[in-house]
Amino acid sequence: MARPPLPVELAAGPFTVARARAAGLRACDLRGRGLHRPTHAVRVLAEPFTVGDRAAAWSAGLPADAVFSHRTAAVLLGLPLPAPLESDPVLDVMRPSDRTPTRRRGCRGHRGLETRRVVLVDGLRVTSPEDTWCDLGDLVGHGLDVDDLVVVADAVLARSGRDAIGTLRATLDARVRPRGASALAQALGLARPGVRSPRESRARLMFVRAGFPEPEVNAVVTDRAGGWLLEGDLVWREQRVVGEYQGAVHASRRRRSADAHRSGLARDEGWTLLELWSEDLDAGPRRRTTLLRFARALGLDPRVLHLG
Repeated sequence: MARPPLPVELAAGPFTVARARAAGLRACDLRGRGLHRPTHAVRVLAEPFTVGDRAAAWSAGLPADAVFSHRTAAVLLGLPLPAPLESDPVLDVMRPSDRTPTRRRGCRGHRGLETRRVVLVDGLRVTSPEDTWCDLGDLVGHGLDVDDLVVVADAVLARSGRDAIGTLRATLDARVRPRGASALAQALGLARPGVRSPRESRARLMFVRAGFPEPEVNAVVTDRAGGWLLEGDLVWREQRVVGEYQGAVHASRRRRSADAHRSGLARDEGWTLLELWSEDLDAGPRRRTTLLRFARALGLDPRVLHLG
């Protein structure tokens, strides 16, 4: 006898075995259909691969008071993490401290939800960007360092506005003995609003770590009459030097042509524009050469810088 088709409401996404029974299906009706079991008592037609798909599948079987946190929340929120952490198949799930932490294969259970703010991302409950950043302090020394935390903080500031740095500080100050407290405090001191990509964050940090004066981030450059010339990724205004990070968005011929034109206009006004590429940021001879080039443009003595 042919099995009855799945009801429309079950075929549309993850569902629990309890929902299937309430819809009139028996256990035998669920067998042999090629359904996937992302976690206990949950079924789904298509195997979930992405963090978002796996979180959506898991959410069907989690307690109502559970939310996604830590690295899982960061991925769902679109906050940048090192690749090994972004691809971690284990989900982070948090509940209030007076509840038993979630213990299932494929997840890490956490407590402390009562001190976190919860937001919705594509219908999934996750800890807020500020709380997620603080929780990532747990991973310092386990895949994250201070610069990684700066990158995440910059991303939070970019989406939340300049006032968000006060929210980050208040969120961190409200924590009682948070893990990674020293690294989080250092990262907060280095975070800046206005950064538009992780590599821009790392470019700025490269110069700061080497002892350069800190540049302005995505700042407007004007001509002598005050007219708009360009918006520079890294701007040393006093020395009239601009560092332009060349990411993938700059790859087209039309974009390169426009960049060259505006660079010429800036040079006519006495500005020096230097390009930065992803490979310039990686440790090695190329980074040292890049730092020396910028030091010469800025009139800095390389002997007092940290170029290694």
